[in-house]
Amino acid sequence: MRKKYKQMSLLDTYKSVEEDLEKNKPELFLLLDEHLDWEELIPARFYSAFYQRLGRKRGYGRESFLRALFLQRIFHYVEDSQLLNTLRFSQEMRDYCGFEKVPDAAKLTRFKQDFCEYIRDVFERLVDMTEPICAEMDKVLADMLVYDTTGIESYVAENNPKFMGKMAAQSRSIAKLDPSFDPSGGAAALLPKAAASNPAVKQQYINGHFCYAQKAAVVANGLGIVRHLELFDDDFKSAHPEIQIEKRTNHPEIDKEIGDSTSLKPVLIDFKAAHPNAHYSVFSADAAFDSYENFSFLLNDYEFQKAVVPLNPRRGMPAADVGFNENGTPLCPLDATPLKPHGHANEKHRSPRLKFICPKSKLVKLPDGRLSYRCLCESPCTSSKYGRCVYVPLNKNLRLYPGISRDDPAFAQIYSRRTCVERSINSLKDTLGISNRKTSNVLTTKADLFLAGIVQLLCVLLAYRLHDLKLARRPRKLIA
Repeated sequence: MRKKYKQMSLLDTYKSVEEDLEKNKPELFLLLDEHLDWEELIPARFYSAFYQRLGRKRGYGRESFLRALFLQRIFHYVEDSQLLNTLRFSQEMRDYCGFEKVPDAAKLTRFKQDFCEYIRDVFERLVDMTEPICAEMDKVLADMLVYDTTGIESYVAENNPKFMGKMAAQSRSIAKLDPSFDPSGGAAALLPKAAASNPAVKQQYINGHFCYAQKAAVVANGLGIVRHLELFDDDFKSAHPEIQIEKRTNHPEIDKEIGDSTSLKPVLIDFKAAHPNAHYSVFSADAAFDSYENFSFLLNDYEFQKAVVPLNPRRGMPAADVGFNENGTPLCPLDATPLKPHGHANEKHRSPRLKFICPKSKLVKLPDGRLSYRCLCESPCTSSKYGRCVYVPLNKNLRLYPGISRDDPAFAQIYSRRTCVERSINSLKDTLGISNRKTSNVLTTKADLFLAGIVQLLCVLLAYRLHDLKLARRPRKLIA
């Protein structure tokens, strides 16, 4: 029996080629196309601003730029030239981005500078979209906000090691002529306060070294997933005229501390304005944010239930009440042993109070079957069988009683989660490539910061849609 052959039309040939191209498409691009809907992520006002700016058809689409910049962060291309060279030699990558021809580096830069605030809108939308995902990952950690600041080093001459070496050599030369001159402290004094090419790039003391950087704030939840980003540029300062710019001192750590503490309130106010429906119970930050004003703002105005911030000895200690240690914990009147934190007391018609009991009081079973505490001390300081019990009003001193006893083991446990924001900062700067960029422009830096945040949140969204939330904080493994 003769085999029948089917005559293929031109349409059949086209469909066959199209199917082969789709099957041979890199798995990553198939994954991104299937699970990320860019129209869902981009606000409508971004569309209007992008296409009305020229009043005519653009050669490159808004979504194409965002896809390309997303891939740049995912593939850790620090320089734009790396991204553009890959686009030139990868037809699949051009197809995914939607580029008929590869744009030049200037167009990428202009896109970031012209539409920086709209890129921020994309970031804010992703924060809202990932909030329920974070709660599903860990409800307790998602209910915690952790705050820290960092510096994004800029591409300026002052960051060249040769420049720092020159300042050190000058300091040593002065010390030879003047024995009273301190060469180590003098080198810091000789450094200019800002970069010559861009005054917005300030002298910073970050991670134990001097550099010239633009300062930024990062707010993450207890999972280490970024919730808010802010660059302390002129726009931020104009929006918050209440911020007092303090005079710099000769002590780099104090300079850093003052700036951090001052930035807390305006950053959280902006975060609340961007996400009015977001509510968090616990706040944590390092000792640089220790101040009476900050505790009052966090617990009274922002309505956190707990503000876990260690005391900073340089800020001075309040006058200690009789019978309390430096952490505000009541002491035994006989041997000054700190009493044991025993949770909150929230009786009706009474203000919230912290409860402390004798450390030698143990929970025992009474003859009638009830459970109650009994003091087992050999020389009790009270006639009460329960043992000494002290209630401390939370509003007694918000710095000493920030919604939780400082001697409570839970305080240290919550504070240990603060490192998650440092890991998030490291991910933004190193993994997603906003450090080592060859630019000092403020708008470009700001756009790169938000693009790195967008990529981190897109990885969370992608992991959720792949039903593998363990990959939410591991972007490189997610795309492997």
